[in-house]
Amino acid sequence: MSSAAEAPQSGNGQLAAPSDPVVQYVVLRKDLWTDLKWPLGAVVAQACHASTAALWSSRDDEVTNIYCAAENIDHMHKVVLEVKGETQLQNLSTKLSEAGVHHKLWLEQPENYPTCLATKPYRKSEVAAHFKKFNLCKSALVAA
Repeated sequence: MSSAAEAPQSGNGQLAAPSDPVVQYVVLRKDLWTDLKWPLGAVVAQACHASTAALWSSRDDEVTNIYCAAENIDHMHKVVLEVKGETQLQNLSTKLSEAGVHHKLWLEQPENYPTCLATKPYRKSEVAAHFKKFNLCKSALVAA
């Protein structure tokens, strides 16, 4: 596997230099595993659903095409963050919409229950400020 230093540099059809990578932000609700006791697989599935939906809905976007290009597929960057619960996730979605940041708020069906949000790929410098107050998702899921 290549190191980050070997990742393609910015230019036509390539990811940006490590100082300003193309990233996709994924934000999960921490209460899904802490309070609601969702299993690891179900939580991971929510992130996968939101990420895939955000990529698909932005499939004609230039930066998304760079992110998903064959020469960059092994150099994808995702930043996975957590919020406390549904209210914080909904508030973030509203703020991102107001700022024109393309994202997908994943609603688990058939309940229509918001679980996760993912942005389309952006240069980190374009959207990082919207996510500064959130913690990296590094909580351990403990088997019951």
